Amino acid sequence: MTIPFYIVDVFAEQKYSGNQLAVFLNAENLSDAQMLTIAREINFAESTFITAIDPQCNIVRVRIFTPQHEMQFAGHPIIGTSWLLMNKILKNKPQELILLLPVGPIPVRQKEEMVWLKSAQPEFLKTYSITDFLLFTNLLSNDFSKVFPIQEVSTGSAFVIVPIINKEALEKLSLELVKMDEWLKANCQTNHRAFYFFCLEDEKLSSRMFCIENDQLIEDAATGSASCCLQAYLLKYHATEIEMINYQGDFINRSSQIYFKGIDKENDFDITIGGKTKYIAQGEWEV
Repeated sequence: MTIPFYIVDVFAEQKYSGNQLAVFLNAENLSDAQMLTIAREINFAESTFITAIDPQCNIVRVRIFTPQHEMQFAGHPIIGTSWLLMNKILKNKPQELILLLPVGPIPVRQKEEMVWLKSAQPEFLKTYSITDFLLFTNLLSNDFSKVFPIQEVSTGSAFVIVPIINKEALEKLSLELVKMDEWLKANCQTNHRAFYFFCLEDEKLSSRMFCIENDQLIEDAATGSASCCLQAYLLKYHATEIEMINYQGDFINRSSQIYFKGIDKENDFDITIGGKTKYIAQGEWEV
């Protein structure tokens, strides 16, 4: 059996930047184990599997896998998959879709080059001490922002949001894998364990995402789910209305731009992230 697949770059201003994504069609007959095996074989941060399409209602059922596990929600797979459906797959070229994920329905819309998704309401979880991070990073106490807290936030997938004082400190950041893994397992309140370090310097937002998969330290080029959490965090602690660009991937030569547009109306969060997608390739995958 063969199924069609596509490769795109997401949150990319040009090809060969942003975050890579593989999208597999006609995946309804694949088992969970087969999807995970394929995701491991292609070895991108995430791959998506389209298991059902309702072209009349523009509703699509999608599953998202990393090389290690299935994701309940992830931003760059939603953006990239939606762009492909709207521009390459669906004959009616819809400008709005609903993607059905384990976390629930996610509305997606396209405007010009940009695809936007609306996130679920955030959960603001535990806060942490700077002292903890001195145990497994090379940062000093004065490298952390004193304006914002360190806090775990979820909009479907949880991230520990860590504010850094400036881009210089963000660039020099390194982590010790074993101690970091111990801390994540001991402290995170959900099964999705990852850090999102950021700095907001002169209103320019830069970020880095780190997690551990298959006993390896992974840095992601562009993380939409983390960006939803970070936007919620900034709406809570920085400004009740936000329109800015989150620059990620600069330190791993995969520059990405994730667009933020959000409002907090008395703890009712309207969180949207957007980005551009660049088509790379397509083919047939033998299962």
